[in-house]
Amino acid sequence: MKIILILIGAVVVGTVTAAFAFGGDSSRPSATRVVAAFYPLAYAAEQVGGTRVHVTNLTPAGAEPHDLELSPDDVLAVKDAGLVLLMGHGFQPQLERAAGDALGRSLSLLDTPGVDRHGNDPHVWLDPLRYALIVRAIGEALHAEPAAARLAARLQALDREFRAGLANCPRREIVTSHAAFGYLAQRYGLRQISVEGLSPEAEPTPRQLARVISRVRSSGATTVYAEPLASPRVARTVSRETDATVADLDPLEGLTPKALDRGADYFTVMRANLAALRQGLGCR
Repeated sequence: MKIILILIGAVVVGTVTAAFAFGGDSSRPSATRVVAAFYPLAYAAEQVGGTRVHVTNLTPAGAEPHDLELSPDDVLAVKDAGLVLLMGHGFQPQLERAAGDALGRSLSLLDTPGVDRHGNDPHVWLDPLRYALIVRAIGEALHAEPAAARLAARLQALDREFRAGLANCPRREIVTSHAAFGYLAQRYGLRQISVEGLSPEAEPTPRQLARVISRVRSSGATTVYAEPLASPRVARTVSRETDATVADLDPLEGLTPKALDRGADYFTVMRANLAALRQGLGCR
């Protein structure tokens, strides 16, 4: 009898040990699978959700989200996700169609209350205060409001840095290779002169290019801003015609593999943008 009891005890202990070894703690909830359209949404979900989420960024590092084409595996990931994060309003139509069949919840973040989008311009994340609203919406969807509030507070501090850094600048026009910086310009009292439209691949006509060159000359702008993920060819053309220098201004639609390797994130890139703007606008 004593031998039988010892054997039963050994089996019970072994079973419990194996359960812990193989993650059998049933009290611990599994991570929510989040599919994000591109970097700013993936970053917000990772920061807000922490270990409670597993985030898949559909736009590979170094790629433009405007060019996103879903693979069959991507479509399955969207369908099976607990939460799908996208901008909506036609920014990535293929993803929007796939999200219509998702089993979990889909969040169209351009519809976030207070974001106040301008037409079809999706680049709201370049305004830290609008991005903070999106962060809070993601936090609510993930039931992680305290973490979202902490990230929103960091964004509000970043907004104060931009306000102080761009308060005393003799020039207010920013010449950009595509029209991604309208929300940022509006927030900080700047005027955007864009060579191309909302898509970085849009080629300007000779007449449009001549019009931009004329505006750059009359504005006195000394810098033309190109983007890390797009060709600088058009920006260099404007630069040659106006004697302006070319500098980088990152719309944060995605980070390059090199930037990720050196630990860049939303905040480091935005502060680099602020430094580039201050240099180009002659701020004191």
